[in-house]
Amino acid sequence: MKKTITLTAVLVVLGLLAADSVLAGRIWNRHVSQGARIAQGVDTGELTAAETARLIATQRDIMRTRNRALADGVITRRERHVIEHKQDAASRQIARLKHNSRGR
Repeated sequence: MKKTITLTAVLVVLGLLAADSVLAGRIWNRHVSQGARIAQGVDTGELTAAETARLIATQRDIMRTRNRALADGVITRRERHVIEHKQDAASRQIARLKHNSRGR
């Protein structure tokens, strides 16, 4: 009986750790795809140098927030919400700046 309870507790903890690493991976994957969108905008001339610098600063801020959240090894629900909110805003900003009338 004790072995079953201990084994269950260990599996639950491992599951939570795996979920946190999956979440951190999802945040990272989104960061990479947004970086690719910025690079594509630079390559096609849709983004000016100032717009690119602003977008890169935003991505840097998001990664700083992610790294602070991961400092204790766990991303809480609140931290995840903050990071995803920043990523949503950054995604809208990328789309808006790529489709404005300014170019290189």
